[in-house]
Amino acid sequence: MAKICQSCGMPLSKDPQGGGLEADGSLSATYCSLCYDGGAFLHPNFNAAQMQTHCVEQLKNKGMPAFMGWLFTRGIPKLDRWRAETPDQTRH
Repeated sequence: MAKICQSCGMPLSKDPQGGGLEADGSLSATYCSLCYDGGAFLHPNFNAAQMQTHCVEQLKNKGMPAFMGWLFTRGIPKLDRWRAETPDQTRH
């Protein structure tokens, strides 16, 4: 099974940078470059629902229909970064 970013769900093999960067400059095996750089999240205050909305918008900007974006991002709440969230953190 292909490794995916544990923040947004993008296959790491599709990341143009090959993955995000850890604080020491090494490639992250867990997060993509669109979510993670320098050992920190690029959207540190997002919750899972906000990340899903952000990803759908980015996919729409690349020409993908919104319903397809939703299909591709529906698993975000189950990724490692978001598993510790309480249900109240994902509602808006």
